[in-house]
Amino acid sequence: GLRGTTFVELNSANQIAYVREIPEPLYKPGDLIVEVLKAATADATPKPPPEYTPRTPKKANEVAKYLFNDVQGADSEEGMRFFDDSIIYRDFNYEEVLRGKAEVKKFIDDFSFPGITFATQRFDDGAVSTCFTWEVVIEGAPEGSAIKGISFYELDPDTGLITYVRDVPESGIKPPPLGKLARQFRPAVGVFQPVAIGSREGGL
Repeated sequence: GLRGTTFVELNSANQIAYVREIPEPLYKPGDLIVEVLKAATADATPKPPPEYTPRTPKKANEVAKYLFNDVQGADSEEGMRFFDDSIIYRDFNYEEVLRGKAEVKKFIDDFSFPGITFATQRFDDGAVSTCFTWEVVIEGAPEGSAIKGISFYELDPDTGLITYVRDVPESGIKPPPLGKLARQFRPAVGVFQPVAIGSREGGL
């Protein structure tokens, strides 16, 4: 079945106030997504790197906020010190997982160019793992065209380093065509159930 990530936010009365749910895309463009984004931002004006104050947050949600809200676009080396040497990084734009800091750093650097921002929206309060929502903002793109997504980060409870990441972008086609057809013709065929990380080959 398709993998995915769900973000749920409760209000002060412990009632569900917000949900974002995104399954993995059926089509995974791989490095083509980088070329498409670069083409879309070809006329973007380079800006100086943002200034930030180095710090070392300990909670997972604070680490994610620091990486995306403070360090993004400034210094990938600063971000890499938060990743474990054995990091497993699953981005559903790609068929294969990234393994190790070298592959992850290249991935981060590949998506660092003028005109693109991964703008965070909502964070949970996770200490050892965290889930948060974001959208890809393209300079000069029409309003409402941003691609939304969800990320999940997990830390090693002993070292505080990131050991696992899952990024799930929404499909560029809304609603996703096969999912829409499945709901129309066989509504009972879709079943949502949690699965353990590593429960199937390549299913990280």
